[in-house]
Amino acid sequence: MLSLVLVLGALLLPNRLSGLEVNRFTRLPVEAILGASLLLALPRRPRIVAAALGGMLLGALTVIDLLDMGFVEYLGRDFNLVLDWGLLDDAQSFVADSFGRATAVGAAIGLVVLIVVLFAVMALATVRVSNLLVLDSRKASHVTLLAATVWVTCSVVGLQNAGVPVASYRAGDALLNKGRQVRQTLADEAAFGKEARYDTFGATPPAQLVPDLRGKDMIFTFIESYGRSAVEDPIMAPGVDATLAARTQALAKAGFHARSGWLTSATYGGSSWLGHSTTLSGLWVDNQQRYSTVMASDHLSLTKAFRKTGAWDTVGVMPGVQKAWPESGFYGLDKVYNAFQMGYQGPKFSWSTMPDQYALEAFQRLEHGRTGRDKPLMSEIILTSSHQPWAPIPKMVGWDDLGDGSVFKGVEAAGRKASDVVADGTASKEEYGKSIAYSVTALTEWLERYGTDDTVLVFLGDHQPIARVSGDNASRDVPVSIVAKDPKVLDRISSWKWTDGLKPAHDAPVWKMSSFRDRFLTAYGSTPHPSKG
Repeated sequence: MLSLVLVLGALLLPNRLSGLEVNRFTRLPVEAILGASLLLALPRRPRIVAAALGGMLLGALTVIDLLDMGFVEYLGRDFNLVLDWGLLDDAQSFVADSFGRATAVGAAIGLVVLIVVLFAVMALATVRVSNLLVLDSRKASHVTLLAATVWVTCSVVGLQNAGVPVASYRAGDALLNKGRQVRQTLADEAAFGKEARYDTFGATPPAQLVPDLRGKDMIFTFIESYGRSAVEDPIMAPGVDATLAARTQALAKAGFHARSGWLTSATYGGSSWLGHSTTLSGLWVDNQQRYSTVMASDHLSLTKAFRKTGAWDTVGVMPGVQKAWPESGFYGLDKVYNAFQMGYQGPKFSWSTMPDQYALEAFQRLEHGRTGRDKPLMSEIILTSSHQPWAPIPKMVGWDDLGDGSVFKGVEAAGRKASDVVADGTASKEEYGKSIAYSVTALTEWLERYGTDDTVLVFLGDHQPIARVSGDNASRDVPVSIVAKDPKVLDRISSWKWTDGLKPAHDAPVWKMSSFRDRFLTAYGSTPHPSKG
């Protein structure tokens, strides 16, 4: 009975957490009928081999179903058999950074052991079931024929149990879908390679790129997981919206004004680099293969356009980067500051290596506030304090008290533990909202304190937070804002119909994230000269 339950369970297991309901496991799988027919027809040795291989296939299918569950929960999509194996290493790094190396190593070892045991147990279970079938092959054949008749009848009449068809072909359908996904992935790789070689502004002479922003200090900032849910969800929105309103007023007093809209991100829940590259390349980069293709190309990124003019120095501030980052070449960054190059001596906040406030102050100290510069500065800054698991969260301290970051030791120690938040949906929402409010406050206070008449800030979210926070079937929209003192900067985008202030209206325009580069370059005077690779 245990062997039969394991086999049927593997055949009927859904690949969504929301599908783990009793009615999903009270169905009749056609794969079991076909498998029984095959095993009954085979001699002993081939039967045992076929049963063991079938069990291992069921073990593999179970692992894939579980991976799909996890990827849908965190990234809003199924696991890709071609592209996503490398993300498992990133997942282990996230666990290590958030919960400690010992936890990550233990989880990795436990996972490997579990998979090995699963494969072995499923193989033994199918062999056991096959042995039971041949104890009385005549009776087993009759039962198999009866089951086939029942399956066909249920399928024809559309019989359902609690809204779920009784006649199931879920396992076979899952394998076909994965095969289709592999073919589509391989075809997409070739098609996207051609797409990436075409560039509307690829051959534009330097003098014809962003002429209307000459002399401006440009700052492009991504706020981790800053999504539409932060400003519209009933749990998070009150605190975040109050922060956006307060910071809009504070900036106005300092002479800054903003306009905001929505972009639909190419990613969801994670893989922030896909959102960054989509925004800055003008290409829809929604998987790792596309990302690799873009990074290896000479496609003109929005940030590289500034370096191409020769009129800007370019720098990246990347507190989340803790190893070699060759992508800096694609983004056109002359200099990049990673997590170890900003002088931070304070504690980590789970995954985030340092609070956003400190990263921004380091940017000011190392680059933006430097005297004697003969060119304006174009900067790309990735803020990380709003990265999951949203505990502990930094708090604002006096800008003059930041020092080497040691002041945050008490803040980190007094914060909530990640383990207390990560599995609690309501707590995750509350802490996520606080983290977004913190990041927006740090960024806009920095602008209020250090911005000049020639500072232009473009900031946006890279993606929505995971489903536990943003909700099932949430949009992929993220807020985007442009902030400046010079009224001509915002006049250039008046035709965009964006909302005044830092909070975009619910009905503000929504664009695909990949359209932002061309719209921005066009708005600020760039002349298209396509290159076709």
